[in-house]
Amino acid sequence: MVSIPPAYLPIGVTLRSGMWREVVQLDAVHLIKATRHALAECESVEEIVAESWQVQALAGAIGSHLAACGPQSVRTEARGLGETGRQAWHAAVSSPAGPGEAPAARADRLSQIQDPECALSDLSALLAEAGVALVLVAVSAREEGLYWQCIEAIDAADESQDRVTGILRRLKTPEHGPAA
Repeated sequence: MVSIPPAYLPIGVTLRSGMWREVVQLDAVHLIKATRHALAECESVEEIVAESWQVQALAGAIGSHLAACGPQSVRTEARGLGETGRQAWHAAVSSPAGPGEAPAARADRLSQIQDPECALSDLSALLAEAGVALVLVAVSAREEGLYWQCIEAIDAADESQDRVTGILRRLKTPEHGPAA
């Protein structure tokens, strides 16, 4: 008999349409790699913008997970990352220029963060990559709406990047207990 790690067990999700779909849950590092690959494979401006919002959804999910289950020293900062990412994702999918019918966030598959420092370092790099891609789209945008959508996404990535940096700093700072 094959043993499947809990991180890869399928779960059921009921979509808005009432349909049921199986979703495999993953570790943060695997989701970051999948999102990095999807961003690199983008062939259109719309895909780049959509993937940048997927990055924000992932940042929000990682922040929320660390706020609930991470080390006590990072929970407050992680809560801020969760809120920032979630707000950016929801603003993108609900805006008229956004992806339209709310697409599934790849981040919904996050089930665990085995190595918070590694996941946050990878997320930091992914946020930087998304930011660079968005700058390239913004400078070549011919439509004002697309330009401003890119600027909003760049701002969101920058804010998430700042929060990730703060969490990493706290993770690397040893906690000092009461003096003996």
